[in-house]
Amino acid sequence: MAQITLYIDDDTQTALRDKVARLKVSQSQYVVGLIRQATSNEWPVEVLELFGSIPDFPLAEELRVNQPPDAPREVW
Repeated sequence: MAQITLYIDDDTQTALRDKVARLKVSQSQYVVGLIRQATSNEWPVEVLELFGSIPDFPLAEELRVNQPPDAPREVW
């Protein structure tokens, strides 16, 4: 298992300690969770549950009917 070293200021360390104490997890578990969340390629469950929750919400194609076409994109 890989290890990393973080350098954080005292106020951030205090906030981290308070947060993990409330959640009853280790600092490592909490930071790993943040990294996984930040690097995930999936929508959070809370967002997915919103799908279809607004009846008759127009599709993107319907919203773009009277819009000019997009500008060409540069390929890197």
